[in-house]
Amino acid sequence: MKVGFVYDAVYLKHDTGEHVENPRRLQAIMSRLEESGLKQRLVSLAPRPATTDELMLVHDEQHIAHIQEVAQRGGGWLDLDTVMSADSYEAALYAAGGSITAVEAVMNGDVDSAFALVRPPGHHATPGRAMGFCLFNNVAIATRYALDKYGPERAAIVDFDVHHGNGTQDAFYSEPRVLYISTHQYPHYPGTGSMTETGAGDAAGTTLNVPLPAGCGDREYLQVFEQVIIPAVRRFSPQLILVSAGYDTHWADQLAMMQVTTTGFALLVRAIKELADKLCHGRLTFNLEGGYNLAALAASVKATFDVLMGDTDIEDPLGQPQRRFQAPDLARLISSIKRIHHLG
Repeated sequence: MKVGFVYDAVYLKHDTGEHVENPRRLQAIMSRLEESGLKQRLVSLAPRPATTDELMLVHDEQHIAHIQEVAQRGGGWLDLDTVMSADSYEAALYAAGGSITAVEAVMNGDVDSAFALVRPPGHHATPGRAMGFCLFNNVAIATRYALDKYGPERAAIVDFDVHHGNGTQDAFYSEPRVLYISTHQYPHYPGTGSMTETGAGDAAGTTLNVPLPAGCGDREYLQVFEQVIIPAVRRFSPQLILVSAGYDTHWADQLAMMQVTTTGFALLVRAIKELADKLCHGRLTFNLEGGYNLAALAASVKATFDVLMGDTDIEDPLGQPQRRFQAPDLARLISSIKRIHHLG
């Protein structure tokens, strides 16, 4: 099993100070992979900067120019949540380019699957706006690139970040070749992602939102995967699956109120990998999004690689939730989503 990872020190140059999305996130991940010996078993994929034309597969030219200009001025705050430094534009080019690198490696058969360990993250960036810690939408750019260069008829994006990927949804809301699925705490930032947001025109039904109440853990997420996500992806039958991998649904994460464990992430990743193996010859890429508790993030990313490598022993150093929320009953929510999307 050949599994690739994209990483470069350029991602640390996106200097956000004491912001929760900071270079320590990647440093914690890389340290965990090295200490465990797993990194030596992976295929290192060197990223390249995305070109302006590649960014424009998703973003307006004015937006790209604005991000470059802010960097040239030394950085600054783009909104209440999103900050840049002088080197953030360069890091963002390599983040988008690194996501493309992962897709190229998978589509060319160099690796079976790949994980782009990049920052800044991307799934909140809309075609014309940076927001939610995100400058350019890495997974959306990589998806458009794959559709244009390799010509798959269909691609699916599964987003399990705790926040709705509004930017990715916007990028593909009228694109029938892309199935976008998001599980997210709702209501929560950025306020989008209701179950009635399902796509437009010929793409009606190709946006599938699962707005979850706070308190959902492994059992609830697996219930959603088994009853909604797996049937929807099977019916769509993509030739490539991309994942917006946000680990802020972990019970220890400070930005939300979910209860997923590291073992739970491994189970979700295994379900996605099985879909890729059955539907698209294993073609699968992951893109790092959220996850802000460093120990939980590092352990969960390692567990993701363990599953991709076919390892069965999953280390879960944080164990079961230490903060307890009452687990919600999702029966009515799941029934409504299945009715909206005709999933039986």
